[in-house]
Amino acid sequence: MENNEMKKKIGIIGANGYTGSELVRLLAFHPNVSLSFLYSRSNSGTKISDLYPDLTTVCEMILTDQPEEVDILFLCLPHKESQNWLIQNPIKYETLVIDLGNDFRLNGNFGNRNFIYGLPEINKKQLFGARSIANPGCFATAIQLALLPLAQKGLLKEVYTTGITGSTGAGQSLQATTHFTWRNDNVSAYKTLTHQHVDEILHQLVSFNTNEISLNFVPWRGDFARGIFTSSTVKTDAELSEIYQLFEDFYADEPFVQVSEKAIDLKQVVNTNRCVIQIEKCGNVAVIHAAIDNLLKGASGQAIQNMNIAMGWEENSGLNLKPTAF
Repeated sequence: MENNEMKKKIGIIGANGYTGSELVRLLAFHPNVSLSFLYSRSNSGTKISDLYPDLTTVCEMILTDQPEEVDILFLCLPHKESQNWLIQNPIKYETLVIDLGNDFRLNGNFGNRNFIYGLPEINKKQLFGARSIANPGCFATAIQLALLPLAQKGLLKEVYTTGITGSTGAGQSLQATTHFTWRNDNVSAYKTLTHQHVDEILHQLVSFNTNEISLNFVPWRGDFARGIFTSSTVKTDAELSEIYQLFEDFYADEPFVQVSEKAIDLKQVVNTNRCVIQIEKCGNVAVIHAAIDNLLKGASGQAIQNMNIAMGWEENSGLNLKPTAF
C-alpha cells in the first residue's frame, strides 16, 4: 500500500503509556496503516514526542481526548478500564478492536463482540478476520509458549515456574518499587503464587492437556527496564532430544518463536517480537527457559502481529526488528 488513502486508519487509546508509545513507534513504519489519532485524557494537547523524545521525527502527533472513527483501534488502558471505555464510547462493529488489558482474556463476550484470545501460536485460524482480540499478558505469553508443546501431548501435571520482569512491566504509575533508587541493584519476589496471569495461563493450557494442571508461579522484579525471563520446571520421562523435537515440530511454522539448543539470554529478544526457548534436563526433571520483551512480544508487538493476522497481511509486517546489541 503506497497511497495513504488506501492505508487503514489507526487509533490508540492510552497512547501516553509504555505499550501505547511502543505501538506508535512500530506503527509509524508499518506499510499498511496510518496513525489517525492518539488518545490520552491526562496528556491531551501534548505532543507525543515531548513525552517520548525517542519519537522525535518519528511521530509528532498531538495527543487528544476526542476519539475518531478508525479502521483499527488499540486499547492500551490500565486493567479493567477497557470495558468501561467501550461502554462510554460505542465503536462500530466493523472496527477491529485489540485490547492490551486483561478485561476480555478469560471471558471474551462483550455486547455484540466476542474477543478472541490473541496468542497467534495457538489461535491463528480464529484470529484471521476477527473483529475483537484480547491480547495476552506478558508473563502469560512467555510461560504458555514454554509449556504449550508439552500440554498438547498431555505431559503437564505439576509445574513450578519462576520469572523475572523489567520495571516497565509495572506501567508508568509511580510506586515505591519502581523508583530507580529502590529498583537499581535489587531483586524481589512479588505476588508469590497469586499472580493474575496464572488463571489466564491455566485457562489456555487445560484446553490442550489431558491431565489436571497446577501452576506454582513465583514472579520477580528485576533491576532492568524491559524483558521477561522465565524458567518452568516439570517432571517427565521423555528424553531431552524427544522434547526438543516436540518443540521444533510445534513451532515449525511460527516466525517469532525460536527453539535453541544453546543457552539463551534476555538481550537476544529485547526490542524484538521474538520468543526464544531453551530446554535443559537432569534425571526426570526438565526446565524450559523462555525469554521475551515484555513490551513487544508481551504486549505491543504481539498486538501488531494479531492485527496483521486478522487483516490478512504478512504476519511479520512492521515487526522485522533487531535485538539490542550490547
